[in-house]
Amino acid sequence: MRFGFSYVGLIYLLMLFVPNIIWAKNKPKDYEKYVSGENKILGAFERAGEILASVFAVIFCDFNLRPLTPWTLWLLASFLLMIFYELYWIRYFKSPKTMRDQYKKFLFFPVAGASLPVLAFFLLGIYGTNILMVCASIILGIGHIGIHLAHQKEAFGPAQKRRLVVKIFRGVGIAILALLFVPLVVAIGVRNAKYARHYANFWGGVDEQVYINLGGQEQYLLVTGKSVSNPVIIYLHGGPAFSDVMAMSSYADFLMDSYTLIGWDQRGCGRTYYKNKNIDPQNQTATFDQTQKDLDQLVDWARKRFNQDKVIILAHSYGTIVGSQYALFHPEKVSAFVAVGQFVSLASGDELSYQDALKKAQAAGGDTSEMQKAHGAYMADKSLLNMLSVRAAVSKYHPVPKEANVAWKGLSSPYYGTLDMAWFMQMMAFDEYIQLNKQLFDYTLSFNAFEKETAYQMPVHFISGSEDWICPVALVEEYKEKISAPAKTLTLLEGCGHSPQFDSPKEFAACVKAAIAIK
Repeated sequence: MRFGFSYVGLIYLLMLFVPNIIWAKNKPKDYEKYVSGENKILGAFERAGEILASVFAVIFCDFNLRPLTPWTLWLLASFLLMIFYELYWIRYFKSPKTMRDQYKKFLFFPVAGASLPVLAFFLLGIYGTNILMVCASIILGIGHIGIHLAHQKEAFGPAQKRRLVVKIFRGVGIAILALLFVPLVVAIGVRNAKYARHYANFWGGVDEQVYINLGGQEQYLLVTGKSVSNPVIIYLHGGPAFSDVMAMSSYADFLMDSYTLIGWDQRGCGRTYYKNKNIDPQNQTATFDQTQKDLDQLVDWARKRFNQDKVIILAHSYGTIVGSQYALFHPEKVSAFVAVGQFVSLASGDELSYQDALKKAQAAGGDTSEMQKAHGAYMADKSLLNMLSVRAAVSKYHPVPKEANVAWKGLSSPYYGTLDMAWFMQMMAFDEYIQLNKQLFDYTLSFNAFEKETAYQMPVHFISGSEDWICPVALVEEYKEKISAPAKTLTLLEGCGHSPQFDSPKEFAACVKAAIAIK
């Protein structure tokens, strides 16, 4: 919900008011007689809805035109309803102007003079993802449509009883619309509520979504913070190519009073992929070495933009590979490295997870045949699909009490967009997704942190969920003991899994602040 003048909202109000002004001089005969019997409660809903919808239409810039996306279809549908509304009035003004003329069905819309604008403003609220407009149109609909349905009944008499088949189709139609719009309205309401809280945090600071050139590609950043003079944290998502930047605000809201956070859709994924799809459709440039170069340019951009000598690297899962290697070789630009679910070795981590689950299953007297079969297949062919089969088999022995629904975190985020949805759907096409990022996955499969440089020149802080079996805590502890650093810590968040920043965001943010304070 962004405040600002909406020229689209003004156009809608003109399309609404002009026919009504003309109608005031062309009312049906005896119309005042019908008005005198209107339901007072419905009248109150109507007046409240009219005022709210009119005000919201012009004070939020959410409704103005944006770059074309599938979401634009909501605006087109809404505007089409307003065009129908104008045509409805043209038909009426050309008629004898009786009550029956006013309430005659237009196309397939009952009481079109009331239902069309209400539906149009409702869809406008959906397009603008503005819960206030959605609620205002619902309030308006209750009163406005309710009153005019009563007038229609008075003008035409009681409606004939519908046949059972018609009733069934009508019921099914209403159910389908409810299944479509109720979750959508709930999601919009949650997004707006989260943004309102977020907006209060960064007031006077920075909150922007931008593309900057990194290594010849325009790459997406989400930048947010309460003060531009605060230290900068660059967040590196996991995967490879699993962007969760749109959900960053869930924990960033608890950090942005002290830090400016930069979320980055890395080369080859998310919004960055779609921005550069025409020049690199197969992600040929999405290599680990190129990611390191991109990150170096991003760090320099952040240092210059926010006048900082160094930045803090906050990385998750695969992102800890990117972050650790960058921090090791660029100590002059990194003041601290915070690793969430530190990636050490895929093979070692999965073997630890399997052995622990097998032990627990045997102790409980459970059937381990499926698990052992999956493990055997993985040992014979260490493919990603076989690895995921093992993880699925052992997961029931590694429950995560505080596990968050990351998909919902993203969907309900005020920053979630159609390109984020498109990338999620791309990931669902698993084989294509893996092939699209094959170079990154190949590097990840072969990576072993114990075989890399281990001498850090800045504080290193590890944060893991106590129930993380994707990057097991025991392996993180072993890596922590091997590295050297001016300071090094390991913090466990009880009950959390591989993504504690989403499982317990407030507690996670407190851990980040406490860790960074250790020099």
